[in-house]
Amino acid sequence: MKTPTSLAKIDGIDKKILRFLMNDARKPVLEIARSIGISGAAIHQRLRKLEASGLLAGSKFIVNPKSLGYTTMAYIGIYLDKAMSNPMAVKQLEKIPEILECHYTTGNWSILIKVLCRDNEHLMQVLNKEIQQIEGVSRTETFISLAQQIDRQISI
Repeated sequence: MKTPTSLAKIDGIDKKILRFLMNDARKPVLEIARSIGISGAAIHQRLRKLEASGLLAGSKFIVNPKSLGYTTMAYIGIYLDKAMSNPMAVKQLEKIPEILECHYTTGNWSILIKVLCRDNEHLMQVLNKEIQQIEGVSRTETFISLAQQIDRQISI
């Protein structure tokens, strides 16, 4: 895989393939090939090249969390006692299944996490009984998402 500093080289056909797959990852390769006007084998070869370049980070099915009863999305800024606490805190945060993302940040917080819970009560339990019990966490600041308005990938 390429290092993050090296840029993948893609042409117009690669961009067309990527746009099709970003729109619908289950679109049959032969359908994409017919739309673009090249062979299915050429599509497969280009996809292998794009994967090897590090441009494609994989494919996945996306589960609708609401269908499982998870309706409360929150972003939590975590203040740590010391910067040295970061790696230890992250190891503890990894054990909490409701945490979907974890980022080191600039600014007031040391860490920003994205959490998905069933409801506000569940969120309060995760906050009080799990996150705030982690050694080094001095306090948290929580923002509940009312509704996601934009969900997209980078344009190609």
